Amino acid sequence: MPAQCPLCNDQHIRHFFRDHRDYWQCGHCLLLFVEPSQQLAESDEKVRYDLHENDIDNAGYCAFLGKLLEPLAERLPVGARGLDFGCGPGPTLSRLLEKKGFQVACYDKYFRPDADVLEQRYDFITSTEVLEHLRDPKSVINQLVNCLNPRAYLGIMTCLLPKQCDFAGWHYKRDPTHITFYSTETFEWIAEHWHLDLEILGKDVIILGRGN
Repeated sequence: MPAQCPLCNDQHIRHFFRDHRDYWQCGHCLLLFVEPSQQLAESDEKVRYDLHENDIDNAGYCAFLGKLLEPLAERLPVGARGLDFGCGPGPTLSRLLEKKGFQVACYDKYFRPDADVLEQRYDFITSTEVLEHLRDPKSVINQLVNCLNPRAYLGIMTCLLPKQCDFAGWHYKRDPTHITFYSTETFEWIAEHWHLDLEILGKDVIILGRGN
């Protein structure tokens, strides 16, 4: 049994579900996560990411990213400077944002590991299809929040755990690289903990805003 939640560090953990992996849920922030000893090694993760074909020539993927791109762009001033965190090998979202006149740096642990970009401050940060892969979500989210300027936004795409979920058949847990799952309540905890404004714009689009 894990000693504590990897997001809020609470020790009230209960066993939630078992298939070929064990899933645990935090009683405080409601984060759901895979037993750490059953998570893929990073080298195996990288092999799976290399198989992805998500690039700017994939119209379906661009439309998918548009669910975050459009509402985020509406909130940004002209010429805003951002970071695409977990950009993948493409990248795609950064190029779509650049077409709208924004400046975008890229970071990806496997494909663009330029740590210097994580020492800067941004008007917005995007992180699409990243949070579900995090072994240490607290550290990563804290790092991203610290990279935000005042009045900046953190735009996230990850599939929220439905309130009435047939977890045994839930498609999102089938990907072996998906190891952390968030509910609305989890993001409410995140917003409160880091003093952010929370907007949930659908089943997989979340925008967190930083005040002055």
